[in-house]
Amino acid sequence: MRGVRGGHWRRIASQVGRSVTVWAVSTLTMLVLAGILPDFQLQSADGDSATRIAVTAALGAGAFGILSAVVWPLLVRLLLLVPALVLGLLVFFLNGSLLLVALRINPSGSSEAAPETAVIVAAVMSAVASATGAALAVRDDDAYRRRLYRLADRRRSSHPPCPATPGTVLVQLDGVGHDVLADAVRKGLMPTVARWTGAADGRPPTHRLTPWRTDWSSQTGASQLGILHGSTFDVPAFRWYEKDSHEVMVCNRPTSAAELQRRAVERTRDGGLLSVDGASRGNLFSGGAGEQALVLSIATRRRGRENRSRAGYFAYFSDPANAVRTALSFAAEAGREIGQSTRARTRGQRPRVKRGGLYPFVRAFATVVERDVVVAAVMGDLLAGRTAVYADLVAYDEVAHHSGPRSRDTEKVLQRLDRCLALIEKVAEHAPRPYRIVVLSDHGQSPGETFHARYGLTLGDLVRAGSGLPVPRRAERTLPQALGFARPGETPTGAEARAAVRAALRRPVEERGERHRPAGRHSEPIVLASGNLGLVSFPDVPHRMTKEEIDARHPALLTTLANHPGIGFLLVRSERHGGLVLGANGAEIPLDRLDTHPGPLACFGPGAADAVRRTHSFPHTADIMVNSWYDPATGEVLAFEEQIGSHGGLGGAQAKPFLLSPLALSAPADDGQEPAGAEQVHRVLRRWLREENGPQVPLTPRAEEERAA
Repeated sequence: MRGVRGGHWRRIASQVGRSVTVWAVSTLTMLVLAGILPDFQLQSADGDSATRIAVTAALGAGAFGILSAVVWPLLVRLLLLVPALVLGLLVFFLNGSLLLVALRINPSGSSEAAPETAVIVAAVMSAVASATGAALAVRDDDAYRRRLYRLADRRRSSHPPCPATPGTVLVQLDGVGHDVLADAVRKGLMPTVARWTGAADGRPPTHRLTPWRTDWSSQTGASQLGILHGSTFDVPAFRWYEKDSHEVMVCNRPTSAAELQRRAVERTRDGGLLSVDGASRGNLFSGGAGEQALVLSIATRRRGRENRSRAGYFAYFSDPANAVRTALSFAAEAGREIGQSTRARTRGQRPRVKRGGLYPFVRAFATVVERDVVVAAVMGDLLAGRTAVYADLVAYDEVAHHSGPRSRDTEKVLQRLDRCLALIEKVAEHAPRPYRIVVLSDHGQSPGETFHARYGLTLGDLVRAGSGLPVPRRAERTLPQALGFARPGETPTGAEARAAVRAALRRPVEERGERHRPAGRHSEPIVLASGNLGLVSFPDVPHRMTKEEIDARHPALLTTLANHPGIGFLLVRSERHGGLVLGANGAEIPLDRLDTHPGPLACFGPGAADAVRRTHSFPHTADIMVNSWYDPATGEVLAFEEQIGSHGGLGGAQAKPFLLSPLALSAPADDGQEPAGAEQVHRVLRRWLREENGPQVPLTPRAEEERAA
């Protein structure tokens, strides 16, 4: 008993000592800033003694520290009502306001600062205080643990002690392909991963690196839904049109994410991978977790105990030092993006897409704010002893879309992600139970210029031309070349271009003054893009159209698309063959013959035929599924969106993500094999959670039978 009391008083003395040290450093910082900044005064106009100035600084620093500890968390909780980007921009203003209040209530009455100067002083003092507190706390395990608890705002006092069995934390590096990760390890960009895989310092490996193969829809919506909820059924792309509801589904739209999660739970009859004492952080879907933060599928619900989607922001920004540090990093990242895009433009870098407008701030949010908040939430989960944690870090995916999957920009992002993994590993050492760290990705990215940049028209323009609908004038001159009716470099006049295209598409010659009019308001097709996967739907036809119906309605459309040099293959429904893959030069391969006669699918590698057949079985597959051209020699595809690093279809590295798992866990698949599809990855993760007396994800007997089948 005496020893317990002694330890208690030692901890109190240690904490008081650190607080005094931080206060002293803050006082010194305030004195230095008062000497540098002309609008920041710690003495009266008549002058004061050095002692009085020091006392004024000490009182001001103390008042600012108390206000930051007491008032700041309340302000952040109120500001959860504003968007996250606005919250980040308000950080400096609020911190400066607290300093002005601290100076106003200073008993000496001789300190003052201009509002803009107060912002600078508050930011510097918060950063210095945070660095000092961290440096002192690292040397004390108990203090380090308490600081991380406060960082993530996790309180488990009402919960029973966590079990001694290992927990599992799964960190998703969004968009990082298997080959990209392996190359980053070889280049020394990711020393933590290199140490785990035994590629550094000759140490024995602790993890194994395994590739896996995505479905045709190689994007986060399908993959993460399959990983967390065990079903990718009826998710044909990142965005698609559903004829029965007349709505466009978009995986990163809150209402769509909620509906997709509901459908998956209904199909699998279980809550998800994280149903037992789980936490979901920064994901599109909850995985059935009881603890959720920054989860898109619950973002549309009324806020309550069951909806803590934005609680992660409060957990992180309740510490003013974190808020200042993240805000400064946010501004630096936005400036870095502006500099990098300007340099790429002045050098004439190709391929290149536009990176102006709000994109620098979107990138900064994904690579700084989202990363910091999610990592802080994961640290809190580890220290709280949660059984299963799944977190998504989207930084690489966002940058690779605009800079390219193997650019210098993305290499910098990979280095920062590796530091996040090292921090999570460090925190796991202080957790109340052992943890197994699994790192995985949901898809890769394939490089290549955009379809529009290469051919001067969009997929929508090509579909309109093939359907006999007018196309924008910007696309008219490029259509003859795109359709193979003009030699490269030949530029016909506008009249010649229109005449050639109309003849090629079997449209009557347009008389002077005559304008083509669509048959009806609903006759125009809906064309959507998901990376290098395109979807064409005819909204006025309630069912999925057959090839025969499309040919009768638009005789030149399928031929136009299949023969275009930027398109790899089409998938359509046939009255005679069921499913049919169309390629150039009249190639028509029934789905049941793809294994022996792959036709245009031959260059897309193993698994392509199975992926196409499975997508054909979905109720909401588009009337025409369009996969872009793919070059196996370079790994390049042509994105139908404005992205030079893309994913969403078949072709190249986008379909080859990775699993990095501890050797203590069973192998993901048999030797020489790799998991095929996100649903199989879900089954692997479920098995790992059950190993070593881990959690049992509840399933009904019927669901178990369906999974086995």
